[in-house]
Amino acid sequence: MPTVKAPGKLYIAGEYAVVEPGQPAILIAVDQFVYATISQAKQGLVSSKQLLGQDISWTRKNDQLQTAQATSKFAYVLKAIELTERYAKEQNCQLSTFKLQLDSDLDSPDGKKYGLGSSAAVTVATVKALAAYYKLALTPLEIFKLAASAHYLVQKNGSLGDIAASSFGGWIAYHSFDRSWLLQALKDHSLTELLKLTWPKLQIEPLKAPPRLRLLIGWTGSPASTSNLVNEVALSKEERQRKYDYFLEQSMLCVSQMIAAFKQQDLEMIMQQLARDRELLRSLETFSQVTIETPKLHQLITLAQKFGGQAKTSGAGGGDCGIAILAKERPLNELLSAWRQAGITPLPFNIYSTLDRS
Repeated sequence: MPTVKAPGKLYIAGEYAVVEPGQPAILIAVDQFVYATISQAKQGLVSSKQLLGQDISWTRKNDQLQTAQATSKFAYVLKAIELTERYAKEQNCQLSTFKLQLDSDLDSPDGKKYGLGSSAAVTVATVKALAAYYKLALTPLEIFKLAASAHYLVQKNGSLGDIAASSFGGWIAYHSFDRSWLLQALKDHSLTELLKLTWPKLQIEPLKAPPRLRLLIGWTGSPASTSNLVNEVALSKEERQRKYDYFLEQSMLCVSQMIAAFKQQDLEMIMQQLARDRELLRSLETFSQVTIETPKLHQLITLAQKFGGQAKTSGAGGGDCGIAILAKERPLNELLSAWRQAGITPLPFNIYSTLDRS
């Protein structure tokens, strides 16, 4: 069987707000991947010491995977297998035993996380591998729906925007769907029906960057936990509902204007709204008392501004990466040198083209 791959992601705008149904965000897929290779085998095995710390063997009983080595690190993979095989059965596929090998270049050479959404990419790669194995002709939207269902059943929070970026590639505008609806829909419908349904508030739309736009990614060297940070903000919002509602309202306006600027190829407006989104996240940080823009991320941003760009945290913040946007005619080496002197590592990643979805 051929090897399939799923790209990592970075958020450009709309973080935190996008966990609320209908809120928009902009993301990119980057050319760093989780790879999955699947082949028929006599003994069931999921193998990935690099990603998951160990290999795990499995058997099948009544068409269900059975394993004695239950571990949270494998939860996304096992749930993705469970749902994709359930869908395969609905398509009258005969289930069989296989070996699934997972590999990744989403982390640094010494194993530190860049914050590229490895759990999402692992889930998408697993769905794509099983789809290839059982010869299921899934569209990117159907891959998203299966992977989003599996991921949400395991993690119980998040917007699933990272699943969308990993499923579609490129630049995308993503409006999050109603996850409480999904939990009920999984009980009420077959997966075949679920993949055909319109999911409430879900929108995934490709965007095209202006030719003059240069995107830079800087890594602080400090990992952050998106799930924990999202939970911390959620815990604070009941006490600060008025400020939180204002944040949501302004984030909706800001990201919608940025999406429109992409469609109009207006680089200056994109940069203006990027700066606005950064200020909104700083206001959220103040009233939620959750650290989003760390001192090193603050340095990354102020240095980008010094050299004519706009920048912000990417994703949950608290570490990981920041992103900067500037015009291609601006000199680049001085900013990259300043980042390096501040202990920020420029990452030489590119946008993963949506033309290759293998």
